[in-house]
Amino acid sequence: RLQADGLTVLAVLKDGRPVDAAQAGDEVIVITDQTPFYAESGGQVGDTGELAGAGGQVQVSDTQKFAGQFHGHVGTITQGSLKVGDVLRGQVDGERRGATILNHSATHLLHAALREVLGTHVQQKGSLVAPDRLRFDFAHFAPISAEDLAVVERKVNAQVRANNAVEVHNMAMQEALDFGAMALFGEKYGENVRVLKMGDYSTELCGGTHVGRTGDIGLFKITSEGGVSSGVRRIEAVTGQGALDYVAHEEAVLGEAATLLGGNAGDVVEKIRQLGERQKKLERELDALKAKQAAGATADLGASAVEVNGIKILAARLEGFDAKALRDAIDRLKQQLGNAVIVLAGTQDGKAALVAGVNGSAMGKVKAGELLAHIASQIGGKGGGRPDLAQGGGEDGPALASALAAVVDWVTPRI
Repeated sequence: RLQADGLTVLAVLKDGRPVDAAQAGDEVIVITDQTPFYAESGGQVGDTGELAGAGGQVQVSDTQKFAGQFHGHVGTITQGSLKVGDVLRGQVDGERRGATILNHSATHLLHAALREVLGTHVQQKGSLVAPDRLRFDFAHFAPISAEDLAVVERKVNAQVRANNAVEVHNMAMQEALDFGAMALFGEKYGENVRVLKMGDYSTELCGGTHVGRTGDIGLFKITSEGGVSSGVRRIEAVTGQGALDYVAHEEAVLGEAATLLGGNAGDVVEKIRQLGERQKKLERELDALKAKQAAGATADLGASAVEVNGIKILAARLEGFDAKALRDAIDRLKQQLGNAVIVLAGTQDGKAALVAGVNGSAMGKVKAGELLAHIASQIGGKGGGRPDLAQGGGEDGPALASALAAVVDWVTPRI
């Protein structure tokens, strides 16, 4: 039922307090003696729509339960005024309700499919049923493989295609359990309950709104699966037009990727594999060039080292060197210089990578980590490491040049 006449206003709440009347522009909660609106419950979101009478109109943005029995229509008075005792007509947003119904019915089929594929330990731990998606939380001890997810999705869609009638039965609680209805652990049920049966596949206690036949769902598509907390997993999915829109979007993305790769949708995976292999080859070639460049650059650096008490001290700035290239250069310079304290700064895009090394008789006198931390602190960075090798980073600029120029003065008293 999406509309009803003769709804008598029992109460109007404004700012959480009862008022006798409210005017256009006021945000209110309207409680009536009856309603076609579904109030948020069991994970299903509340209906939206319109309440209208001779004196005014309310745009309903949500419907909530109050005191466990009263339906409160949350909204804004858009025309005229509203007072206790007014008689209204209620009109639910049918398109939104219809989309929500598809997702709610699909949730029941999903629950049954998960229990069939993963085991009967699967129990619902929470859900959200909205017009744009469904979210289902359930007990399970591990991530679900892509293969099992695909099987679950196929089983749900098989039930959709079966187009089974959806039956609603009102009965006593024990009768419902004998009927095969599954109750949710931790939920409180009254003596009389509502049982929803979808063919021979799913029978659950539920007070929500549902399709007339499973075929109304149209299409079920899982969009994500992940962990919520220890022992609880979450699946999100879409149905109906939402599922068709999702598939169309995925196809569009795949098509765009294929175009960028210079192929078609059917060979995207092969194109990506070839691209990955080409990238690895180029990276190896680039590493080789960097190593050659580093070897050439560091061959001349050794000559600029300053010798103090038999220990050679070297501090230099190398444009375009990353941390790996700097470490390789430090290793070569240690072999070349022997007893040495070395600091190299590789710079690019306004940033500086720092690596410091200590070798030979300098060990025990100078600690690479202390030296590097000292330099990094002057260029807005940080760093540290072992006594023989340390690395860090900071900002490139005049402060870096000053810090490198002062390395000899910092090292000399320590050797």
